[in-house]
Amino acid sequence: MTAIEDVVAGVRCSRLEGKVPKKYHYIGYQTCTGANLAFGGPQECQYACVGFGDCATACPFDAIEMVGEFPVIDPVACVGCGTCVRTCPKKIIELLPRGARVWVPCSTKDSGKRVKEICQAGCISCKMCVKVCPAKAVRMEDNVVAIDHKACIAYGPECKEVCVEKCPRKIFRYYQPAEKQAQAAAAS
Repeated sequence: MTAIEDVVAGVRCSRLEGKVPKKYHYIGYQTCTGANLAFGGPQECQYACVGFGDCATACPFDAIEMVGEFPVIDPVACVGCGTCVRTCPKKIIELLPRGARVWVPCSTKDSGKRVKEICQAGCISCKMCVKVCPAKAVRMEDNVVAIDHKACIAYGPECKEVCVEKCPRKIFRYYQPAEKQAQAAAAS
């Protein structure tokens, strides 16, 4: 018998924080899928969240709220069903273990030079995170950071999440869903 992993959805995009400009004003059906068919969507970053909320509409648990044309996932309401993952035409929503220690809210496959031109917060694929990870849990796949969360968690607290500290763009982050934030606040 296999245990079911407790997971929660996370959006791997920092479009708002990165101030990604629009390349055109989309006029058409206000759906991510529709807008994505028009030259990959209206954002300058072809991997950025389109922002029309197909994921929020599809979520059967009302765990996604659109705030400023960007999906915000309530980790308490999210049951990790994966409906949003399957719905997103950009494939930028992933399921993360609730116990994850770190994550990267960026899905770009562009070169570092291109990312710097269009996004102030995007991953530039410098591979610093890969080099410094003592657990060997971080790798680059098709120019995108991939994390083996099981290996990261298993390594233990002596890791000190050096990947977060060494990331020059500060896109490698501590994973803090709402329930972890509440627990930390209650402990202090």
